[in-house]
Amino acid sequence: MEAPQDTGSAKRTLNAQMLGKLVVIAVMMFGFGYALVPLYKKICEITGINVLTPKDVKIDSGVKNTQIDKTRIITIEFDANAQGPWRFRPTVASVKVHPGEMTQVVYEVVNTQARSIDAQAIPSYAPQQAGAYIKKMECFCFQQQTLKANEAKQMPVVFYVDPALPKDVKTITLSYTFFEVAGAGKKAG
Repeated sequence: MEAPQDTGSAKRTLNAQMLGKLVVIAVMMFGFGYALVPLYKKICEITGINVLTPKDVKIDSGVKNTQIDKTRIITIEFDANAQGPWRFRPTVASVKVHPGEMTQVVYEVVNTQARSIDAQAIPSYAPQQAGAYIKKMECFCFQQQTLKANEAKQMPVVFYVDPALPKDVKTITLSYTFFEVAGAGKKAG
């Protein structure tokens, strides 16, 4: 009867040894994985593989946008039409831009009423075909604007002129008509 107890004891000893070995292997695998990070970085640095995120590169302020056509200058004129109880105007009458160059202008609107008003701006272009070449990144015309009583707002337009603009177009007029959205501002009080 003592033999079965010896085999049970031997099995527990073997199991404990195996568990110890497995724990050691798991710890070594974790350590190896942890050590790979700096090793990988060093290998990439030496071989030049990871060139997207170099460590000590300063941002070059002289980096140029190669999509800008420096050989042409386009005059963009700004116009504003108010169809409602407010003052609406661009803060600059015109700008000169190179096709492909990002530009920002600001329009200003002042609600002259003692009530809140919802309004929307609709753009138009002259010459009309130029509208396809004005690419707006940000514009107050994308959504309705709520103007509180006697509120003044500065509203930016960020755009560029597509370099594919026909060469004969030298001036573009960007005009906005700002109008009240029917019924939107007439809330009970």
